[in-house]
Amino acid sequence: MGVSGIIRIEEFQAVDKYFTDFDPMLSQKFSGLGQDIFKVDVVPEPILEIENIAAYNQKEGLALSDDEVEYLQDLSKKIGRKLTDSEVFGFSQVNSEHCRHKIFNGTFIIDGEEKSTSLFKLIKKTSQENPNDIVSAYKDNVAFVKGPKVVQFSPKTADKPDFYQEEEFDSVISLKAETHNFPTTVEPFNGAATGSGGEIRDRLAGGKGSLPLAGTAVYMTAYSRLEAERPWENGMPAREWLYQTPMDILIKASNGASDFGNKFGQPLIAGSVLTLNIKKLSHLAKSRCLGDSPTTK
Repeated sequence: MGVSGIIRIEEFQAVDKYFTDFDPMLSQKFSGLGQDIFKVDVVPEPILEIENIAAYNQKEGLALSDDEVEYLQDLSKKIGRKLTDSEVFGFSQVNSEHCRHKIFNGTFIIDGEEKSTSLFKLIKKTSQENPNDIVSAYKDNVAFVKGPKVVQFSPKTADKPDFYQEEEFDSVISLKAETHNFPTTVEPFNGAATGSGGEIRDRLAGGKGSLPLAGTAVYMTAYSRLEAERPWENGMPAREWLYQTPMDILIKASNGASDFGNKFGQPLIAGSVLTLNIKKLSHLAKSRCLGDSPTTK
């Protein structure tokens, strides 16, 4: 632009003091403008030595399993000091369960007997025993099955301008799923967008010359409460949501998934929406795990 000495440019919009129609993940509202809004006076918290890793795990919601807590406790004894909060927190993130690979690939010891196969090997065994029309599976982060013969209308050669022609070839088809539950809860538009982008990425990286054709999306939230008089939603009071409301998720996530697909020429052509009573679902899941009633299994 021919302007020297500028290291930062900010855009501001004048709004009413009661204005609330903005995404706090992307924007911030100020009561006035001045150099002070750029000052950061945050002082880092002191390092904490964790006395009780199991209690710290529960307090901070780190979702560490009993085995992982035991591992960290043994590690603390091995190195002869208490682990710090950042070490325990870092371990919980690095060792988190994105797709359950850690558990599925783990060695199972049941009643003192080590099993010969893992859960993941059992899952793979299905396709090994009955490959049917599977072309590729459990590699390239996406699977392919045999497709129909198709006719492609394309240039005769790809490295120079050429005439278009019809060419028949044997196609393969991929169906890919990508879950983005928590990211979409925190920031629906970008969380759902990168979920859509993840499945496009995985299919583009599979095999040679993959082409994303169409996408779908599934949204499952608590009661959206789009209208005031819905008797099935009035059985329990609306809760204070820590992140985004169900209505925010349904609207913003739909926009985000569609937006990312459109950028890659992949339309979002189908999907489904399910709203339900989260409290009842949590109770049923707990009952199912505990097996306290035949009717909940």
